Amino acid sequence: MTTNQKTSYSPMRSRLGNFISSSKFNHFITALIVFNSILIGLETYPAIYEQNKEAFFVLDYIILLIFVAELALKLFVERRDFFRNHWNNFDFIIVVGSLVLYNTPFVSVLRIFRVLRVLRTITSVPSLRRIVSALFMAVPTIGSVILLMSIIFYVYAVIGTAFFANVEPEYFGNLQLSFITLFQVFTLESWASGVFRPIFAEVSWSWLYFISFIVIATFIMINLIVGEIVNNAQKISEEIEGETQDIKEDTSEIKALKSEVTELKELLKAFIAKNETKG
Repeated sequence: MTTNQKTSYSPMRSRLGNFISSSKFNHFITALIVFNSILIGLETYPAIYEQNKEAFFVLDYIILLIFVAELALKLFVERRDFFRNHWNNFDFIIVVGSLVLYNTPFVSVLRIFRVLRVLRTITSVPSLRRIVSALFMAVPTIGSVILLMSIIFYVYAVIGTAFFANVEPEYFGNLQLSFITLFQVFTLESWASGVFRPIFAEVSWSWLYFISFIVIATFIMINLIVGEIVNNAQKISEEIEGETQDIKEDTSEIKALKSEVTELKELLKAFIAKNETKG
């Protein structure tokens, strides 16, 4: 390929790059991903799918062609840099796999995985991106809280098995059943009528066991996780506000410099006019 040919492609790649990175194009692809996900969901209803099978096939084919066109444009513009983005790799596998396996039974599995493309909407909504970032920042703390909760569950499961196995063997007959029962109590799903009251009728002090477990495991531990996520979200918001403040300060400095340059220009014009008058 000659140098002239290379330079002739540069403006076209630049225009295509601006096109695929534009907000309108990204919003269109995001809407198409959501629409495709809805179509896949509707296909699970035989009454709807069987009557409109041809329409579903045509729409699916058109959407796949648009995804192929999007992939081709990105490959043409980004080339090697395309595969450095994990979302691009995911799209490449799904779209190319859909093309290769289109007329095979395996394509249904890939079409289901294409629903995961809707997760890309997270990157296009700033508030969602902030929440997800806060959630990932809280992962180490959540891991520590889960470890602590596991210890609490184990201690209470052993106590429950020791004291309530003969009273309610269906719920506390062994350690495994105790874990399942405590998880039900943890979710507060029918714990009072289904689990607590039959045991309380036999063991009067059992309310201490259940109330203390709910307070520690449900209220305190969940609040720790929620509090950590909220703190991280607040940190991200403060960082964004700080960056915005820096931009505002830089903008004000630029405006001040512009006004000073304008004043200097006026002074120079006045000085030049004065010299010309003297001359």
